[in-house]
Amino acid sequence: MANTDTSAHKEWLAKLEAQSKTKQEQFMNGISQRLGHPRMTEKPQHPFRGAPDFWKAFEWSEEERIKAFTDNFVSVGGHVARLETMNDAKQFIADKAQEMSAKYVIRQNQPELDALDLEGELADAKVSVWNSDPEQYWRARAAEADFGVVIADHAVAYTGSVTVLSAPNKGRSVSLLPTVLIIIIPIERLKTKLGEVLKTFDEAGREKLPAGIHFITGPSRSSDIENDLTIGVHGPGIVYALLVG
Repeated sequence: MANTDTSAHKEWLAKLEAQSKTKQEQFMNGISQRLGHPRMTEKPQHPFRGAPDFWKAFEWSEEERIKAFTDNFVSVGGHVARLETMNDAKQFIADKAQEMSAKYVIRQNQPELDALDLEGELADAKVSVWNSDPEQYWRARAAEADFGVVIADHAVAYTGSVTVLSAPNKGRSVSLLPTVLIIIIPIERLKTKLGEVLKTFDEAGREKLPAGIHFITGPSRSSDIENDLTIGVHGPGIVYALLVG
């Protein structure tokens, strides 16, 4: 009896599958008729994979990269300053902090920012270093900050984008939660194309990928609600990119 039941069940499943395939064929044939061309029964050929050779060879000079990045970043509401040295960047941050009455600044915990000594430069503001105190709830500290200061890991001239990676000493909250974001971009990290940046992640391998890869192109912009453009809903409303070098 058990074998008979099993055989009947298999026949029932086969019948359902045949009916399903028939309906699929009818559905696809109907679409083909409405489009006015025969059905495709083989997957299309893709003779080319990846970027074409002319795009791989495309490269801007340093000044062209600076101009393109500046134009693209400003076009979406960001601000760009071209500076010669890290001391100039420190002075820029100090001047903006005074101009905007910043009382609380949070920065990444990196050697380049240690060397700026913002703690000593910003006498009227409290400067906190991300993840430097295990007792602190750092996301809350970032959310209440007037300024967030980070170093870019990469930047892309063609799209006007900055790449900031997450790590224990580089929490994404520093670039996401403060009211104003200041990104220092060493000029040698400014590339022409996005592919140049993405290639570094492929070469590093899956095991060495960072916890997060964040592309920032100007201030936070949202028009999800009734197509009304609003700045600063999901991130900083003011973003400065400091091209240094």
